[in-house]
Amino acid sequence: MAKRYPIPAAEARAEIEVKNSRFVATAVPAFTVEEAKAFIARIKAECSDATHNVPAFLVGFGNSVTAHCNDDGEPSGTAGRPILAVLQGSGLGDIAVVVTRYYGGTKLGTGGLVRAYGDAAKAVLDILPRAEKVPTHTTMLALPYSLLEQVRLLVGEWNGRILDEQFAADITMTMQFTVARFPGFQEALRELSHGSLAAEVVETNEATIMPLGSFAAAEND
Repeated sequence: MAKRYPIPAAEARAEIEVKNSRFVATAVPAFTVEEAKAFIARIKAECSDATHNVPAFLVGFGNSVTAHCNDDGEPSGTAGRPILAVLQGSGLGDIAVVVTRYYGGTKLGTGGLVRAYGDAAKAVLDILPRAEKVPTHTTMLALPYSLLEQVRLLVGEWNGRILDEQFAADITMTMQFTVARFPGFQEALRELSHGSLAAEVVETNEATIMPLGSFAAAEND
């Protein structure tokens, strides 16, 4: 199984001010180099009045990562590399960041620039929601009305989520579980129903993006 690692769950933006210069950091998930480049182009277009739009990204994770940064006109090594260093130290993968600078009239010097760009990257990571790509099963189950509430509770206990419920003669429930948690749910369902119920796997997704604290946290128990 591919190594699991945290990724951004959604776009985030944070701003700091250093000697009247504004540094606005925007972070997004980026699963390909093309996605990262498209994001960088979007920010450069959105913030075309800025003094600099400094990009850095990590696509992949660990030994199979593609890393990139540039200084976008700032002195060499003072902008892109500090941002990239923050990303590489964050434990995240599949992330792109652009730090947009609006010059405030006071030069910061090389050390000041390094700190400012690094601090801006840290600021956006501090508020960034995190997720993981987790292998999941989508499953279906036909159950009697008499067991509905108990099965709903059971799904929650095994950190699954109910995607749909169809009510007819029986109830048809569509659920999603991490691959690691599904066998435990299945066994608990057998016990609850005295062997009469079993969920059927209808689809397996190797890379479902789930916010940390739900599925991912459950698998780390």
